[in-house]
Amino acid sequence: MNEKIILEVLAEQKEELSGMKTKNWCDRKEENLFEFDSTLAQVVIGVRRSGKSTICHKVLQKNHINYAYANLDDDRLLDFKASDLNTLLSCIYQLYGQDVKYIMLDEIQNVEGWHLFVNRLLRTGFHVFVTGSNAKLLSSELSTHLTGRYNEIRLYPFSFAEYCNYLQLDTHALTTKAQASVKAAFREYITNGGFPELMHIRNKRAYIQGLVETVITKDIRHRYHLRNIETLRLIADHLINNACQEINYDKLTEQFGLGSAVTTKKYVGYLVQAFLILQIHKFSFKSRERQRDTKGYIVDTGIIGNRSEALLPDNLGWKLENIIYIELLRRAAPLFQDVYYYKPTARSKEVNFVICEQGRVMELIQVAYEIDSPKTFKRETDALTYAAKKLNCHDLSLIAFTETRQETVNGEEIRYFNIIDWLLS
Repeated sequence: MNEKIILEVLAEQKEELSGMKTKNWCDRKEENLFEFDSTLAQVVIGVRRSGKSTICHKVLQKNHINYAYANLDDDRLLDFKASDLNTLLSCIYQLYGQDVKYIMLDEIQNVEGWHLFVNRLLRTGFHVFVTGSNAKLLSSELSTHLTGRYNEIRLYPFSFAEYCNYLQLDTHALTTKAQASVKAAFREYITNGGFPELMHIRNKRAYIQGLVETVITKDIRHRYHLRNIETLRLIADHLINNACQEINYDKLTEQFGLGSAVTTKKYVGYLVQAFLILQIHKFSFKSRERQRDTKGYIVDTGIIGNRSEALLPDNLGWKLENIIYIELLRRAAPLFQDVYYYKPTARSKEVNFVICEQGRVMELIQVAYEIDSPKTFKRETDALTYAAKKLNCHDLSLIAFTETRQETVNGEEIRYFNIIDWLLS
């Protein structure tokens, strides 16, 4: 490409960068995962519009780091090739000076051979921050292209604590008015989810539909050259409508008329790789069972109801479970823990989440909308205490719309958490 065009684009981006005021931007938990003095590339991946670029700008400016910025998601750079990357670096030196050592690259994975360029930057002493569209910046590709020279940071839409922070709600106040505001915010959060841009958009359905369609058409269809895109849409709708349920590949194959379960697994895998669908594996010491038995969750509960023809009952229990799972993924990342579900047989009572660390079961967590009825209370606590004995784990939690307390059931101590208290803790 013409160097003048690249220089013009980067100059405009630098001007935009100088006008950013990140001081009042919402704090994200993932900010603590960045390694500023590391020789590894800092790579932020996640679903579209979850705030990947925003968090990078925020942490760099918060730490008073002088950095260069290049966003290749610009219509003037559509013809950008690997051979232009050296020109890009020359333009960066011209605009930011030859002493700049930090560089943030947005959407660079659109360029073939980007990994070689990033590796070269790392070898020459640059600290590199990379973000990009989720389907083109996956762990498998990073492992192949950057050969372990990266720190992966997964970013999800706002947690409920971040949601309240964004709305400037006082979550610690004990007044009736303050607590009512938090409860009202939680009802909104369950329904509309935590995509940052969605907070100020009235037509939330159009936003969500556009987001899902972009993931399917741009991140998946373009990448994998799929012809049968309508079947992919149908499978995506089915998994969204059946969040928190086990994925039966044989039934999906029959329902959507696919050739084999292998093809079905590929389609579901595309949605997982694009971070639209999240999977959880069954807890088992047998690798085959862990890989075979999975459940599907949605990256954000706002996707469930904000779609056309979303004719499904408003199952708050499933939505709460979905929210808890994503929050557990956030909390497990810095602790290097794994999250599973427990259901040893088809007829066994299920425990929603098993938290493991280096192969040891650390905590069992059950989620329910309500536990006021004796039948529901017995079902949920029996599942927890049964699993406690089988897995030799006695750190038990039950999260629901209940008062926070602790009591003994079937000889086991169970902590009961109000879901709002737990999410804000």
